[in-house]
Amino acid sequence: QVQLVESGGGSAPAGGSLTLSCKVSGVTNSLYSRTCIAWFRQAPGKEREAVATIHPGDGDTYRSDSVKGRFRIFQDSGKNTAFLRMNDLKPEDTAMYYCATARVVGGTICRGRRNPSQFDYWGQGTQVTVAS
Repeated sequence: QVQLVESGGGSAPAGGSLTLSCKVSGVTNSLYSRTCIAWFRQAPGKEREAVATIHPGDGDTYRSDSVKGRFRIFQDSGKNTAFLRMNDLKPEDTAMYYCATARVVGGTICRGRRNPSQFDYWGQGTQVTVAS
């Protein structure tokens, strides 16, 4: 059974940094390398939006315009874990952050995925709050 567990959320001042982690369990390392891993966020009253994606096998990544230059997505295949490094945080980054995975896809397809319905497994979410 595939499970995703996020950690690393919390409070930070504007301009601060946080690093979120997403541990993917229930998959072999080979299968993990062929999945698409995404970070989404959802603020109160707003739709869930894709923040960043990464394909562990191809190394392809995507970041939304709102976080480009500030956030970085990376992963550790040895630990089946993906990370979201968030720098220069802004109050508008305040949201619940979710990790999600999609079944075997290629890097190009992964980079083009934005819709939550395109992902099969989800973590429980971790709250990020940025004080102004």
